[in-house]
Amino acid sequence: MTATEHTSNQAAQPNPFPDSFDLDDTNVVVGPRGQIAHQSTIDHTERLERRVWQPRPGVWSVVGNGLSNQNFVEGPDGLICIDSGESNQEMAWALRAVREHTDAPVVGVIYTHFHYVGGTRAILDDIGAERAASIPIWGHAGIVGNLQRIGGEVSAAAQRGLVHQMAILMPEDGPDGTVNLGLGVAWKLDEHAPYTREVIAPTHLFDEAASFDTPATFELAGLAVEVTPAPSDADDSVTIWFPDLGVAVHNILWPALFNVFAIRGEEYRDPRILLEGLDHLASLGAEHVVATHGPPISGADRIAEDIEASRDSIQFLWDQTVRGLNRGLTVDEITEQVQLPDPTEAGGPDRYLTEQHYGLAEHHVRQIHAGLRGWFDGHEALLFPTPPLERARRLIEGFGGADVVRAQARAAADEGDYRWALELASWLVRSEVDAVGRIDGGTDDDRALLAGVLRSIAQRTTSANARNWLITRALELEGSLDLARFRIHRFNRAEVLANPPEVFVRSLRVTVVPDRASGLNDHLRWEFDDGTIAGLHVRRCVAVPTDGSGAELAISLSLTTWAQIISGKQTFSDAVATGAVALTGDEARIRAVLGCFDHATLGV
Repeated sequence: MTATEHTSNQAAQPNPFPDSFDLDDTNVVVGPRGQIAHQSTIDHTERLERRVWQPRPGVWSVVGNGLSNQNFVEGPDGLICIDSGESNQEMAWALRAVREHTDAPVVGVIYTHFHYVGGTRAILDDIGAERAASIPIWGHAGIVGNLQRIGGEVSAAAQRGLVHQMAILMPEDGPDGTVNLGLGVAWKLDEHAPYTREVIAPTHLFDEAASFDTPATFELAGLAVEVTPAPSDADDSVTIWFPDLGVAVHNILWPALFNVFAIRGEEYRDPRILLEGLDHLASLGAEHVVATHGPPISGADRIAEDIEASRDSIQFLWDQTVRGLNRGLTVDEITEQVQLPDPTEAGGPDRYLTEQHYGLAEHHVRQIHAGLRGWFDGHEALLFPTPPLERARRLIEGFGGADVVRAQARAAADEGDYRWALELASWLVRSEVDAVGRIDGGTDDDRALLAGVLRSIAQRTTSANARNWLITRALELEGSLDLARFRIHRFNRAEVLANPPEVFVRSLRVTVVPDRASGLNDHLRWEFDDGTIAGLHVRRCVAVPTDGSGAELAISLSLTTWAQIISGKQTFSDAVATGAVALTGDEARIRAVLGCFDHATLGV
């Protein structure tokens, strides 16, 4: 069956629920690699396929070379690279592609935000060591801190979230095959493996005083450059304006409804600030806008209409969520009522920038409420909920037992009542503890039932985020994927080596196991071979970061050894035995401190 053939002739039913997925399979099709997905999701892939766009002479946007674009702007004095992708291989491919259009030397790099800065080494290697030593790399002052946060304290959750949202472990072909990621064709392309990533920090920071009213200005490649803060999916995101060219490069106008909520888990993205950035972008009167995702857009009138449609969709979600909470509605009630207007009212049926191809309005409403008012929405039962395991068991018992719940879940699924089927099936799985103590048990049949419901919803949604999350979870439920390693706090060796040593010492504080730390009151100092000193004082079941002064206990080691230990490639005991780590003070007390952390190689 082709991508344009439907798997059912059923007539579409009106949807009384939030418009996150279809109630039937009218729009479910089979894609070119056997993927079963929504027609709109498969059609969206064409916009994201690999291509070098040239919206005007001297400007190129490499789309489809991974999740993000690599953009290039040529001035009288040379070429500017804007962002560097996820890996050196990705960026090297983009450089080769743009070299088919220009041989201008690279004279500068600009980062739009911290997400896509992993391939800058490929740029520096391309231009040679002598020139690389002096090339300016411009970026926001918050980039380094954001990278440390993602790679340190929340690294396990961040990695697990990426696996779910970005289809990292999903098959390429077949019914569960990846279609696209909504913003790009894939997290990384197979042809770029093995991936190497090296983050090169900015050497030049945008003026701290830059605002929407007063941008940072400088000259690069013989071009005037104006940079304005434009927080979007990152608080260090900026819009770059080249007034001489009429070109704006940005991370704020996406090829889908902007993602207020990331299903992978992220900090709150305030729509009010996002609207400022979109309004600023509109005020530039650009003839061409080049994005971090999706194809460029040209024509001042078209750009103005697209920005207006996009910013109005975001304002609608904000305004109507606020209206609902002011009326005293719960989050569930607001979510039911706040659905985006017909997209034809937001720019015409040919426009795709407000389509739910990435995230979903239903989830954005919940995030806006949480960001503005917190988790409590006035629903009494949320103040003091029954613990989840006990709640699931009582619900099953109240329904008349597991067999009754199973029968009703199957009946709901057969009738296309997937929201109810999803809730019922989840009770069965979440009423039992699995082998590692998570509330994620259930019989094989129960897990298969829940997986089937998730897969049906995945095939009916336009959202790449939702489809990827649902299918990844379904594969885990069925035993095809083991995500256990993504529920352990792991540190990446390359990131440890790329950051100051104290960053990952301090990150250990979020891995303290209270039972192990109970009764401890010890101060441990790390002494690194580069002269860096860091400390943690373990007391009252917390690990307080210090500068190490006055600590009775100390370990001395190289950053390389520390990276080996903290990344799980070498145990602390082995490092001591080989002399790679030297101890000062009571060894038993040192081991007690290290043993209080939930980290496999520190305590042994």
